[in-house]
Amino acid sequence: MSKKSLPTMQKQGKARLGDQIRSIADRLKQETDVQIKVTSKILGAAAQIAENHDRLIIEVVDMVESDLNLENQKSQKHIYTIDILKQQFKTLRDAKAHFNLKVSSWESLVNKLNAASCQTTITQNKPQSNQAFTDNHVKNVEDNYNNIEKLIVFLEPDVAEMFPNSEAVNEGLRFLIRVASKNCF
Repeated sequence: MSKKSLPTMQKQGKARLGDQIRSIADRLKQETDVQIKVTSKILGAAAQIAENHDRLIIEVVDMVESDLNLENQKSQKHIYTIDILKQQFKTLRDAKAHFNLKVSSWESLVNKLNAASCQTTITQNKPQSNQAFTDNHVKNVEDNYNNIEKLIVFLEPDVAEMFPNSEAVNEGLRFLIRVASKNCF
């Protein structure tokens, strides 16, 4: 080998090494661009999820507030006062006839009406899970609800603590149905 060919080979080797380094740098730049695009898409998806989550929470809060307002309106409608009854009815006799109650004064009428509207029927006898009903008990239930289709469901004790009666169970399920139907695609 001549002395002139040695520097030429070194130059060619350096040129190839430089080309390899540039090629690696270009690939890294392309991978970085891809990573930036993917990260951007992930962040966009996360922002959309957060927005949907916030929207869902707002919808649930709105529904709960609506239910509370409706319940408040219902309870306010059933509170009677002497003044309200006197505005609705000309005489105590008319009011008694309308409500089919036997009372001797406006005050006793108001007390009876308000007492009747405040009564709730919450049963304290919660069946334990998998508790068997006797044939006699099932027959009594059927007799009480003639011509109405019913489904008997046994609640686990932890669920029964939160839903002490059928009204509470039905209201919870109706709420769940509304949430699910609002968020279906």
